Amino acid sequence: MLPLRAVSQPLWAPWRMEYILGPKDKASCVFCVDESCDEGELAERLVVFRGERTLVMLNRYPFAAGHLLVMPRAHQSDVCDLSEPDHDVLFRVVRESVARLKRSVRCQGVNVGINLGEAAGAGIAEHLHVHVVPRWEGDSNFMPVIADKRIVPQALADTRKHLSAAFADLKEPSP
Repeated sequence: MLPLRAVSQPLWAPWRMEYILGPKDKASCVFCVDESCDEGELAERLVVFRGERTLVMLNRYPFAAGHLLVMPRAHQSDVCDLSEPDHDVLFRVVRESVARLKRSVRCQGVNVGINLGEAAGAGIAEHLHVHVVPRWEGDSNFMPVIADKRIVPQALADTRKHLSAAFADLKEPSP
């Protein structure tokens, strides 16, 4: 057990301030990426794959290095509102994302989940997205328990570069 004084020491996560104080533009959706976005903007927005019906991007505030968000390009808030083709392609791309994540980061497990609505924990409830989170044995240490902080060992830009290569040959399946 940690000494009590270790628990009371401040743990700094200044990168969170960008999110806390950052603009919350309700007029635009961070998950809506149109065809005019060039490679530079895709990199800035952490997109690793853009298909006709789906998009795969890194979570800007990840639980683990490689935490992906897979979403339909259709701006829907609920899985029940997706068209059959969008639903089919979304979950095929989720399956493919899991496979590519396992190969590229050699994780030992993967959490896949959807939070539908704010009450369910969706940070951005307006646009449906599926979390695909790589996991390794022992990756969840004491930090989240005692300090509500996560340790992510790789910069987002580096993770995007690595995973973009893993998604470079992905072809979106036909519905």
